[in-house]
Amino acid sequence: MTLQTGFRRFLGAALAVSTLVLAGCGSNTERDPNAPLRVGMVSGPEVEVMKVAVAKAKAENNLDVELVEFQDYITPNIALSDGSVDINAYQHRPYLDSMIKDRGLKLVGIADTFVYPMAAYSDKITDIAQLKDGAKVAIPNDPSNEGRTLILLHNQGYIKLKDVNKLDATPADIIENPRNLDFIELEAAQLPRSLPDVDIAFVNNTFAIAAGLTPDKALLVEDRKSPYMNMIVARIDNKDDPRIEQLVRAYQSDEVEQKAIELFKGNAIKGWD
Repeated sequence: MTLQTGFRRFLGAALAVSTLVLAGCGSNTERDPNAPLRVGMVSGPEVEVMKVAVAKAKAENNLDVELVEFQDYITPNIALSDGSVDINAYQHRPYLDSMIKDRGLKLVGIADTFVYPMAAYSDKITDIAQLKDGAKVAIPNDPSNEGRTLILLHNQGYIKLKDVNKLDATPADIIENPRNLDFIELEAAQLPRSLPDVDIAFVNNTFAIAAGLTPDKALLVEDRKSPYMNMIVARIDNKDDPRIEQLVRAYQSDEVEQKAIELFKGNAIKGWD
């Protein structure tokens, strides 16, 4: 899950679809103990990445896995909570924490997958060291991605935030701006088009790929220390299931990393050693 439009705003908007029913899936008590391990995914390229892990787990451990695809970001966690699926793999930690807080779900992240990074691009400079005082910096204006961008700038020493752990930070939370950077808040989809008019623009994964922007062209890129690492998530009561451990081992592999790099055109940073 890249959640590029901001998980808090999306969480409210998506409540209307949170009652979708997964056909053929009952509660955890109704599951056949010999049934395949069921993995909830949001439809998209991450499903193709998981298929590589599924094939590897089958070859190495004869593990049967069934992928269950969803069309929204709330239902996979509800399905995991009620036992309709055994794990899911689509979300980053801030989104999971938000759903746990809002819904009281007994879920836990058990393994890191990928960061789909926020990165800075420019049509005017070729190295971040060339960034001048007073530079125009375009940033996304949605709560999740704006805070994500400012945290990246804080960690790189360009600004200082009052609280670096505040994931929905805005320019109002900046307490030191030694370069007098001029922040221009734009809709995420507009950021690639803003490049001719600003010194740098921070573009998230979804819109970077669409605009042909890849990490090798970026001036700053999030790394694996980002709080927006995506995860494999389980229920607290089944997190030690050995079948889950087998799938995690298969996922955290070179084959899966290469598939993600291929599908996301380099915009995927693995979260494991």
